[in-house]
Amino acid sequence: MVTDSERNTFAGRASRYARVGGNMSGIAAKMMASRLFGGELQHDRNAMEIARALGNLKGPLMKVAQLLSTIPDALPPEYAAELQTLQSDAPPMGYPFVKRRMAAELGANWLQRFARFDKAPAAAASLGQVHRAETLSGEAVACKLQYPNMDSAIEADLKQLGLIFQLHRRMRPGIDTSEINAEIGDRLREELDYAREARAAKLYGLVFADDPTIHVPSVHDDLSTRRLLTLGWLDGRRLLTYREAPLEVRNRLAKALFRAYWAPFAEIGVIHGDPHLGNYTAFKADGEPVGINLLDYGCIRLFPISFVGGVIALYEGLLNGDEERVVHAYETWGFRGLSRELIDILNIWARFIYGPILEDRVRTLADGTKPGEYGRREAFSVHQALKEKGPVTVPREFVFMDRAAIGLGAVLLHLQAELNFHEIFRDQLVAAPLDGVAERQATALAAVGLPNPNPRSLAPA
Repeated sequence: MVTDSERNTFAGRASRYARVGGNMSGIAAKMMASRLFGGELQHDRNAMEIARALGNLKGPLMKVAQLLSTIPDALPPEYAAELQTLQSDAPPMGYPFVKRRMAAELGANWLQRFARFDKAPAAAASLGQVHRAETLSGEAVACKLQYPNMDSAIEADLKQLGLIFQLHRRMRPGIDTSEINAEIGDRLREELDYAREARAAKLYGLVFADDPTIHVPSVHDDLSTRRLLTLGWLDGRRLLTYREAPLEVRNRLAKALFRAYWAPFAEIGVIHGDPHLGNYTAFKADGEPVGINLLDYGCIRLFPISFVGGVIALYEGLLNGDEERVVHAYETWGFRGLSRELIDILNIWARFIYGPILEDRVRTLADGTKPGEYGRREAFSVHQALKEKGPVTVPREFVFMDRAAIGLGAVLLHLQAELNFHEIFRDQLVAAPLDGVAERQATALAAVGLPNPNPRSLAPA
């Protein structure tokens, strides 16, 4: 039995990582023995053992595991299915520990800087926990406090991730995961920097400043540090509350969600890389749900302008049956050495991801497919084809673009909205044309102090 004190000390974390490392090594040895001596790999049993080993961490790697389960052939299907069952919740820190952490961030008199600070957390997640508080001026705020020693935890998790990828490479996969590994490492390290997250929240505040259907919290810089982020509190109800609401309500919320994903990308080349139900709530006006609150900005991915152009080029190529434009889009993304067969395989997944915006009609996202089966056929087809025709190296920018699209789709499936996604997307492209995205991006990033991901020449490729 792991005690609360063990969970929240460096020695305790190190002990748990050592146990997980030993378990993973044992699984690897069994798998290699099966290969050397001609035995059958028991994928289902190995998958369960890996999930149990990683599940003991209840930390950052859970985000990674769930992310990998959305990329066809990034992991064997048995492993992906098992990892999808893992939860990312972490045990909360007790108040004595919180007091020490807050004093380390804001000084010994930290409590005097608040009119009220709730001892019990309002939420706990993989990297930190949130406490509701009130500023001296009377504003309700959310204080997200990072768990201790998370830098070490992230690095330990990334080592375990490297081992998972090593195991997968020995199974002759259809995907080269080297770029995926690098991308995940960079993004996880970014999530530890709450000062960056504060700037990302300000960036989204600029994008949606005039949108009455999307609320972004204010940032309290005077009550924030690299490991403490204080944002304005946004009242709202969980989206699942509205699963049985009238279609008009569900459509209104779904349209706001869709815009929350696409508008920042089309306007300034930015996406939220971790869209899930916990990152949104619905707010009301005059008693009716009219829009969504965006609650978390840790996983915000900035893209080069060339990648933005590639995403739009792929959409237009698929829409118009322009194979040359499709190939150019993949190459712009960073895919190299693509054969005709590999392009056809990539198109299976691309048509699935782009499907709702390719058809100019009102439809549900799944369009008749059962929610639990949505995308499963396409993922299986890609997996089987890549085993035969691969491997293909997945460009790093693809990782969170794909994760965001799948995550958004999962949220929208719960609402079962009926919208013309094609029309909404086209309207967004008209409102934010590609030929102006470089200037818009540079201006917005400079305003909030985020680095520009482009070379000196900001012209689209």
